[in-house]
This record gives sequence, structure tokens and C-alpha cells, in this order.
Amino acid sequence: MPTTAVDLFDPSENCPTNVDSLVYESPALLVERAFGVEFSAADGATGQPLFCSPSQPEGNWLLWSSLCREVALRGRPEFLQDEPPLLVLAIPMSDTDGECPVAVGVFLTREAAPNEDLSVAARAVGLSPCEAVAWARNQKPVTAQTLQRTAALVMEQLSAKRHIRKLESETESLSENLSATYEEISLLHRLTQNLKISKSEEELGSVALEWMREVLPAEGLAIQLTPVDEAGTSLTQGARTCTSLQALGRCPVDDAQFSRLIEHLGLTPTSRPCVVNRPVTEDPAWPLPEVRQMIAVPLAEGENLFGWLAAFNHVDGGEFGTVEASLMNSVGAILGIHSGNIELYRQQSELLAGIVRALTSAIDAKDPYTCGHSDRVARVAVRIAEELGFDEKQLDTIYLSGLLHDIGKIGINDAVLRKPGKLTDSEYEHIKKHVEIGHRILVDLKKLDDVLPVVLYHHESWDGHGYPHRLPAVKIPLSARIVAVADSFDAMGSDRPYRNGMPDSQIDEILRAGAGKQWDPEVVDAFFRARDDIRRIAITA
Repeated sequence: MPTTAVDLFDPSENCPTNVDSLVYESPALLVERAFGVEFSAADGATGQPLFCSPSQPEGNWLLWSSLCREVALRGRPEFLQDEPPLLVLAIPMSDTDGECPVAVGVFLTREAAPNEDLSVAARAVGLSPCEAVAWARNQKPVTAQTLQRTAALVMEQLSAKRHIRKLESETESLSENLSATYEEISLLHRLTQNLKISKSEEELGSVALEWMREVLPAEGLAIQLTPVDEAGTSLTQGARTCTSLQALGRCPVDDAQFSRLIEHLGLTPTSRPCVVNRPVTEDPAWPLPEVRQMIAVPLAEGENLFGWLAAFNHVDGGEFGTVEASLMNSVGAILGIHSGNIELYRQQSELLAGIVRALTSAIDAKDPYTCGHSDRVARVAVRIAEELGFDEKQLDTIYLSGLLHDIGKIGINDAVLRKPGKLTDSEYEHIKKHVEIGHRILVDLKKLDDVLPVVLYHHESWDGHGYPHRLPAVKIPLSARIVAVADSFDAMGSDRPYRNGMPDSQIDEILRAGAGKQWDPEVVDAFFRARDDIRRIAITA
């Protein structure tokens, strides 16, 4: 309920008891405390009396009304009448916006002489001479200068109170804004903490939708991810070939309808946040009446579009504004950057996959008799590594290592590499160089750092008699020990110009005999635990 001028001068209002709440003390009580007497009051706009104090003379309101209007207009204390020994003081009491009541008090400036005629002064304040004498006996004289100084102090205090109340109002508004800003910053901070390449767009999108529901007044939220490989020619997994929609809450659109809205609005990767409220959605041309309000922002990095983020239908039936649009734009930017990073990572993976395929094709072209050997070694090595408990990332490294373990044969003399008969000692020494040649070929590819130990050490032996460095068992990397078993298995089972492939029974006998000598016995045990799967790999490859 709004405060009125009468409320401000209601002397029955309770006075606050603690010092801080004196800011909320009514002007009437403030004046009473300052002067030690209760004032009457007039409306500053009309001059009409609002409150007549029983301790004050009735007053000459016919005159005072017009003077009180002038005091309220000037905004400073004035003496309305000066009829010695009585003085009428008026104080403008602007305490609320648009209202300025005026406090009016009659004071005795000196003691009246025993036989002094007070008739003129009495008429000025609405008293009879006898009433004036009686009233004066109960008053303590105060000088005009004292009244002026006290009135000035009261005005300063009122001004301070108004300033404090203004600051409090601004503080309250700021507090509300800070609260909303904190929620937004908290949301953005939580999202940035989840920006990991290992976290897919769908995973981060789901997190974003859940957290946005806490701060946005929307019935439904949705993210539509757009294709990144429409032709379906990706060499790696995870390349999106069609749109996909993630929704939360009461989302009024499906994937096709979402696309239709974006097309209708004519949005592009560089579009600013699009806010749609009534009457746009009430226009007959609007394609989906179920969507009453909407915000849409792109998930983009530069001109590269990865999807759209949208909020649908205000929970209170109100309108979306710049605050909601700004927050969604920030979230969209974060998701767009994350998608851009994932796409860049995918393209790098595509490049690496292409390089690996080219290199393995080069090996097969170099030695047609071993065509397919690298792929079979890679697949068998992965199956052994699975048996040994390797995680997905380690299995990817094992697979690449198997594909590239013989890449150094590109640098081996064709006559030696394709020789149908037994190699001479010098030829054997030459062909042994393929591990170091392969290491030199790949050493500058940082993405293949984990593959290098396999390329260099897959011919090291458990008993320390392998090459190129005759490493003892414990110093041979486990990945190289795994590929060594897979390599030997496929080499023994494959046909060569100078011999046919060995039967499984003979291969198994050789592997068991070489466990603890040429090969790591634990890797050999893992090989036999997965023997049936490995047999199928060898047949289907």
C-alpha cells in the first residue's frame, strides 16, 4: 500500500528502537525529536491541514495554506509569521517521491511581560489573548536563530534519509541483478569446466540443457545438431551425417519442425540471437502455433555451423527478452566452440587415418606376398590387448601400432624383401634395419608418439637376444610384446614364395615353446585364452 502524506505525519506511528532503523522513522517523529514539540502538518500541494497537533494553537490556516504551498515549492524552512513574542515555523518534509508535506509549529521566542498585550500575536495563531497567555506559560522560549539552525539540521537529516533509501533501493535492484548474473556466470563456468574433447557434443548439450532449465523461464529447451559429413565419406567414427534433436521439458517441436522454424526465420551461422514473441507468433504465416514465444541462437564457430539452441514458450505466458537471449547466446558460443574443437579433432583424426591407410597401402604395394599382413596383425594384437584389460584408448594405439609396425620395410631393398629363398647374413642384417627406418619415418608425427616403441621394438626378444637393442624382457614395452606375438602368429600362418603357411597346431606348438624365451609368457597366455577369436580373425581377414 503506498505511503500518503497523512501516514508520514501520523504521530501514532511506532518509533523504531534500533539505531539502523531510524532511517525509516516518520518525518513527524523526527521533527518532534529535534524540536521537543509536536508539529501540525499541511499538504504541500494544496496547503490544506493534514494534522492539527493538540499541543499547537489552531492556527490561521486561511493564511498559512497559501504560504505552506510556497514553502513546499521552495523546499527550504521559512517563518510564516513573526508576531512577537510568537514565531510560526514551516519546514518542508519531502520524504517520498512526489509528495512534500509541510510541518508547522508555533514557538515562543521570549517570555511575555506580565502586562504585555498579546492580542495581535494571539489572533495570528488563532487564539484569544487569554488563551495565548495560558499557552505561553507552558512554552520554553527559543530564539529564531536556534529554530533556523535546528530546522537546517532536520532538513539535512531528511536529505540523508532520502539518499539512504535511494541507495537501499538501488542496492536491492543491484542485488537482484547480481543474483541473476551469478546464476548465469555459474552456469557458464560449469559449462566451461566440462569442455573436454573426450566429452561428446551430445553429452555437453545434455548438461547445458539441464543447467539452463534452472535459470531460464522456458517450458521447453532444445538443441539441434546439424550434419558435419553429409556425404558420409568420413574415415573415422562419430562424423554426424544428419540432424539430431535433444529436448528437455515441454518441447513443442520435433526435429523436422525445428528445421522448419529455423528456415522460416531465415537464420544463418552469423545471426544474432533471434527473439520471437507475440504478435509474430499470432500471425497466420507463423508455421507452428504451438510455439508462442521462442529464442534461437546458432551453435557456430565463425561461419561454421554445428547446430541451434532454442527456448520455447515462456513459463508465465510473458515475453522473452534481452536477458534470456544474452544468456543463451553465451551458452551457444561455448557449445559452438566445443563443437568446433571436436570437429577440428575429427578432421585431424581423418588426416591421420588417411596417412596410416596410405602408409599401409605402400607396405602392401612394396611386398605383395604379405598383403593384408599389417591389418591382420593389428586386429590380432587388439584382441590380445583386450584379454589383458587394455582400455579403449590403449586399444586404438595398439591397432595403429599393428598397422604401422612394418612401415620401415618401405626403405628395404626390393630384391632382399622379395627374395624367395633363404637370406644371406648381410641380407638379414639389411632387413633388420626396417625397425629403425620405420622409427625415423614416423618420429616427426607427434600423434604417433605412442606407436613408435612398437615400430622400434617389436622384434626384441624376451630373453634379450632380439634387435635392434637386445633389450632385456622388463625393458621391452608391453605394446611391443603384444604386437610381437601377433606378428609372429600371422607370419607363421601366411604363405610365402618359399614356403606354405604353417597349420594352427604347429603355430601353437612354436608359440608355447617360445613363451619365456622369445615372447612374453603372459602375452602368450592371453593369446591362447583368445585363440578361437584370433582364429576367426585370421580366416575372415
